[in-house]
Amino acid sequence: MGNRGRPRHPDVLTPAEWRVVDMVRHGLSNRQIAQRRGISVDAVKFHVANALQKLGLARRAELRTWRGVPFDSALRRQGGPDMVQLGEIGQIARPCSDIGKAVEFYRDVLRLPHLYTFGDLAFFDCGGTRLFLSANDGPVGEPSCLYFRVPDIQAAYDDLRRRGVRFENAPHLIHKHDNGVEEWMVFFTDPDGHPLALMAQV
Repeated sequence: MGNRGRPRHPDVLTPAEWRVVDMVRHGLSNRQIAQRRGISVDAVKFHVANALQKLGLARRAELRTWRGVPFDSALRRQGGPDMVQLGEIGQIARPCSDIGKAVEFYRDVLRLPHLYTFGDLAFFDCGGTRLFLSANDGPVGEPSCLYFRVPDIQAAYDDLRRRGVRFENAPHLIHKHDNGVEEWMVFFTDPDGHPLALMAQV
């Protein structure tokens, strides 16, 4: 008789562990991850503990700067130049107090093309620059985050670190679309503490 149960996953982490680790790298708490994923906080802690053990990391905070990429990601097939030039601004983030009202305003009143919505996140096209709306429990007057497009996010990350930029996390997968396109991001700040990010679609 053959071995019973699920076959061994070919990657260092299972798909469920990757989803949780990417949300940790994005800066979400266990409770926020549980809400986004529709699972319990204990399940999130279980996935985090498994990931730490597999990766040989001691603390949850170390996941923020871990450079791992899934084995089947298009990002693995990229190889960029040593010096990276930032591209055009690809996205601007804006917090809102009510995502439903915000979507109605930008879609129905301003008539911006609505790209997609995921839970409390919504995206619109502003002539090629993406507007990213997110529900925010806190004050909504915080500075908007500017997202710079780059062709190779790993190469840009390495190059900017050599230039002295201190990143909050490592490049990580934000979302994989149904057509296979992956959205990768990594975050840092300017000298005044205003949020900036690199973004890549692969």
